[in-house]
Amino acid sequence: MSAYIDPAILALFIPTFFFVSVTPGMCMTLSMTLGMSIGVRRTLHMMWGELIGVGLVSVLSVVGVAAVMLNYPGLFSLFKYVGGAYLIWLGIQMWRSRGKMAISEVGEGATQSGALTLAMQGFVTAIANPKGWAFMISLLPPFISTSRPMGPQIAALVGLILIIEFSCLVLYASGGRTLRHFLAKSGNVRLMNRIAGSLMMGVGVWLALG
Repeated sequence: MSAYIDPAILALFIPTFFFVSVTPGMCMTLSMTLGMSIGVRRTLHMMWGELIGVGLVSVLSVVGVAAVMLNYPGLFSLFKYVGGAYLIWLGIQMWRSRGKMAISEVGEGATQSGALTLAMQGFVTAIANPKGWAFMISLLPPFISTSRPMGPQIAALVGLILIIEFSCLVLYASGGRTLRHFLAKSGNVRLMNRIAGSLMMGVGVWLALG
């Protein structure tokens, strides 16, 4: 990898992106919420969808397609509102202890949610996040050297981004699972659903209005 990227740049990029990625945001909050409601293993489905979205945003930001998208704010806003409304609806269902995402009264997470549905939640959250686009546009170009081949540099940086992002998603999902087990000891399943639902609604509002 050092053959494609200056080691000094690499040493700066890794901690920079890790700090930004581990900071609470929409995707991390979604991961924690799903970790609480359906467990870490099933949250992995959301993660691979989110990682595809992050990778796509990263590549498009470097090649300049992001600038084209930002010239059509109407279409971008519609995508945000639809995605945000869907997450808010899921949050309301969870808050009311209903729907496929809610934790049942016996403390088990609902397993009916399909892998593709979960993956689409992650993908939409990553793609429709305007702050994610703005961050990638401002972060990635400075780490690209014009004196080295462009393709390998982009591939290496995006690979690092996905590894770091995945690690942080697992960390947050594990935190949600731990919180779930803590609350389950008191048998307060309704409270768990309301916490998870409130977080999900918060992500939806954040996505729609961000």
